[in-house]
Order: sequence, then structure tokens, then C-alpha cells
Amino acid sequence: LSEEPLTDTVALQPSGDGLEQTQVPKDDVEALGLLKMDFLGLKNLNILAAASHFVTRDTGRTFDPKQIPLNDQPTLALFARGDTNGVFQFESAGIKNVLRKLRPTDFEDVVAVNALYRPGPMENIDTFIARKNGQEPIAYPDPALEKILKPTYGVLVYQEQVMQVASVMGGFSLGEADLLRRAMSKKKSSVLAAEQDKFIEGAVKQGFPEATAKTVYAYIDRFANYGFNRSHAVAYSMVAFWLAYLKVHDPAAFFAALMNASMNNLPKLRTYVQEAKARQVALLGPDINTSNGGFKLSDGKIRFGLLSVKGMRRDFSEAIFTARKNGPFKDFRDLLQRLEPKWLKADNFKPLILAGAFDSFDDNRAQTIANLDELINSVKLAGNDVGLFSVLAPKPIVVPEMPAGERLEEEANVLGVYLSGHPVDKYAPLKTQYTLVNVVDLAEGRTVDILLLVRHIKRIRTKTGKPMAFVDGQDATGTVSLTVFPNLYPTLEKIETDMVVLVNGRVEKRNDDLQLIVNRIQDAAPLLEALPKAQLFIRLDADNVDARTDLLKKLQTAHGPIPVITVDTTSKESVLLDKRYWVTADTSLMADLESRFGAANVVLRKRQEE
Repeated sequence: LSEEPLTDTVALQPSGDGLEQTQVPKDDVEALGLLKMDFLGLKNLNILAAASHFVTRDTGRTFDPKQIPLNDQPTLALFARGDTNGVFQFESAGIKNVLRKLRPTDFEDVVAVNALYRPGPMENIDTFIARKNGQEPIAYPDPALEKILKPTYGVLVYQEQVMQVASVMGGFSLGEADLLRRAMSKKKSSVLAAEQDKFIEGAVKQGFPEATAKTVYAYIDRFANYGFNRSHAVAYSMVAFWLAYLKVHDPAAFFAALMNASMNNLPKLRTYVQEAKARQVALLGPDINTSNGGFKLSDGKIRFGLLSVKGMRRDFSEAIFTARKNGPFKDFRDLLQRLEPKWLKADNFKPLILAGAFDSFDDNRAQTIANLDELINSVKLAGNDVGLFSVLAPKPIVVPEMPAGERLEEEANVLGVYLSGHPVDKYAPLKTQYTLVNVVDLAEGRTVDILLLVRHIKRIRTKTGKPMAFVDGQDATGTVSLTVFPNLYPTLEKIETDMVVLVNGRVEKRNDDLQLIVNRIQDAAPLLEALPKAQLFIRLDADNVDARTDLLKKLQTAHGPIPVITVDTTSKESVLLDKRYWVTADTSLMADLESRFGAANVVLRKRQEE
């Protein structure tokens, strides 16, 4: 920015996008006297605006982020669980782990985590958590700094605290302290080193021990590596809190907006689809008569858009929407007759058919495809002449629907996600016996249990001639490679392609991709058959420690073979309790549980047989 024409101060040149740019780098621009400002566009603000719009249009409520209470307990509980996919600044596996350890109890904790999870302050995360949770005494480098560092348990978290320390201990003026802050924010190590003598000298003049001053400045110097300012942390955390609030209180609107922003990022889209399903948000496939281009929300249900179908051209979708202005299409022929002839190509329609966009006309997708070419030819010849079409109309070809597995696979190929279901889904009851993860949740170093559909088995021999194998496994969220070493190779004898298996393995990274080193692999079908025939579900607030303690004590009085699963009232997250809490569901126990937690929150459910 400048008060005068930029050409009076600096040489300019045109950029590729038609804008002017300077011929000197940013530091020189500032040295010439220009004010440099960064403007960052956040797609999260677009997500927030879209979700707010969905809430208003679908429920009639006006959603105003500024009216959200920052002490909202369900939202804070979401942060405490690390349930922050789709939440600005809090999506990485590392920061989720910090949230779970810290368990934020107020907005300030969220702000602190945002500021701490950066290369400089990160070394103090464990100290911050231990002190907050009362596991370590709070200490200060000097009593004079207690007022500054008390809100953050004696830990330096924000750049503003550095300014205050420089003022109180080093005798810096506020202007000098701000120069120190700026040097920190720009990682100017030469300036920081030069300021050290000044800081120590000023501290000694004010009566602080030289050793203490050196210790504090060394602390500041380490913090300077990406130390964050509080004003940024609060602003970022505010946006994060708004999104988290939506995720808790209006999940359908939240996920509809999030999925629109992730249409071109299939890994994230798959994650959000699975999360929405887990929260009981209804997901509907694309429909030729009701879909928009992108995802939309209607009556609490998310409808896939036509542009979510692989290969769908925007101009083709616009042609469909234009034709639809005259009313919904009555059948496939009606659609073809209303479109311009240039669009009447089978390749334009096959992906839509496989995605289910025409299921409202005929849900036998194989039959619709079988009749497609002849129907298009008849419409091309007859045009809008109904009488002529009745003469030229082809005799319908009757074919059986494709097998269920093939139908799901074709649908996933064109949508990028398994929407109607996945072969692994039928084995979900195994969650009562195992703590299962999805492919998208795999993290390096963990040992996990996971259900996978076997897509490919590559059998090889080692240099010593021993057999081993690489297996490609898939669930609804993604694909992972399995390595089966020679000692476990015999267990593959009964494993075949298209079989669902239960795998226990350690997650390792190879060539930047995660893989599973298999400890155990077995056919999941016998495991499903051997499951207990009933499960006891108990709904309660996961953050209510007293209620959970009472429950565990009560369950131990009626030990038996029936698995017990708790369901959090807020997140809907289910947790299988350890076998020592499994029960015999006699009438006395059920009556006690219903009295304590409410009859509607205690359900003994028979397992559905496949």
C-alpha cells in the first residue's frame, strides 16, 4: 500500500493473471517505504457461510456465529474427543492427540492448543497439559513473571507474553518489545541474537539475577521458532469453534457444506461421508429430478449433486437443469426428448445411471443401460413427434439387475465413495468384539484391527525362496497395502479375492504411503457367525464421570456373555466395553439400568442375521 502511485516508488511488471507485481522481494518493498499486507482467503469461511445458509433454508432458524456461546459444553466435548475432522486448524492427527490429552474445558484451552501446536512452542505441550491437569506443579522462571504466565500455567504460549516479559524483566519499552515480537514472527535470528545482550543488561539493572535473565532469554529464543501471537490464535480458534458448534448441533448442514468444499478431494470426501453416516445423517444418491450441481440439504438429508458423478460436464448438467425448468422428467424418454440432440450420447448417461440418478424411473441399472442405445436412436429419429416415437420405440430388453457387489462397485467408481453400502458393512457387528478402525484413520506406529475387502493378492518368493505376499485391502474409506511375511504365509491358504478379512497389523510408512505389516489375517465370516446373538446398548453422556462409574459398578454385578455398548448422547459415538463388564440381561438388571438411565436409553437388541 502507498499514498502515491506505486510507480513512483518501485518498478512494476505485469503478472500472468493480469495484475501488477513488483520487481523486488517483500523485504526490499518494506525497506522502500511501502506497507505490505497479506490477505488470506479461507475456504473455511465459505464452508461456514454455506452451512449457515443450509441451516436457515432447511430449518427456518437463523444461524449467527457471533451468538454461539463459547462455553458450549457439547462443542468443548467434541474438541476433547479429538473429533475435529472438518474443523479449521484442528484436523491433523497430531493436534487431535493433543486435544485428547488436554481435554479442553473452556475456549481459552482451545486457543492455547492452536498456539502450542507449532514447531517452537510444541516442546512445551506436555508440560502445559500436565500442569493444567494437576499432574505437575506450576512454576515460573521468576515470581515477577507469574502475572504474565499464570493464565498459561507458567508456559510461554503467545508472542504477546514475550512482549510483556521483555518489558517487565528486560526493561524494554512497549515499542522495543514489539520490535522483538516482529523479529520473532519473521524468524530474524540475527536480530534476536543482538537483542540478547540488551535484554540481559536491562534485567540486571532491574535487579534480576543474570543467570535467570539468560535462562528466560534462551526460553524466548527457542519460542521464537514459530511462536504464535494470541490475536491470531483467538481469531483462528473462533472460526474453528463456530465450525465445531455446527458439527455438533447441525451436522447435516455442516457435512453438506463440507462435502461441497471437498468434491475434488476424494480422500477427504470419503472421510466426511463415513462421518456423516456415523452421525445418522441420511445421505441420498444423485437424482435426475431433485439434485442440484453440488450437494444440497433437504429435510435434514444430504442429496448428492450431479457434478459429484465422475466425468459429469458442467455444461451438460446445466442443460439438464434448463430442461427441468419445465417440470420434472416423467421417464428416461422424456428427458432425452427435452435435451438438445448434441447431448444424446450413451457415454453422457451411463455414469449417471451407475450412480443411481435414474433409480426413480427404474432401479434396475443393468436394464436401463441395456436399453440405452436403442432408446437414444429412437429419440434422435423421432424427435418430439410422439406418434412417430410410438412407431419407432424399441422393444424393451429385459435383463436381471447386476449382482449386489458389482452394483456397489460400479456406483463407487463413478461417485468416488461407497454410498449405498460396502461389502465390509455387513460385518459391522464385529465391533462388539474388536476395536476396529477405518483405512482413513490409520496412523504410523499403531497396531490396529481392521476389516478389509481383499481386492488383489500378489504372491512372491523371497531371496531365500520362502513364499510371502502383498495384499490390497479396501474398506469404504480407502485402500491399504498389506505385507504378509513368510512366517504368516500359510494363513493365506484360505484367503481369496473378494473375501472380507479381519486383519491385525502394525502401521508403517513406505515411500510416503502407509502399509500394514500383518500380525494376523483371517476370514471374517466365521467370526461373524460366532458372535453373541444379543447386545446391550446404553445411552449416556460420555463426559458424565459419575454416571459412567455407576454404570460400570452395576454391570459387574451381573457378569455374563452379552456385550455392552455405550453410546454418547452428543456424538453418537459407540464404545464396546471390556469383557469384564459384559452381562446376563436378567429382568432385575434391566429394571435397575432403566431406572438409572431411563427406559429409552437402555436397549437389549438381538443381532440381525445376514
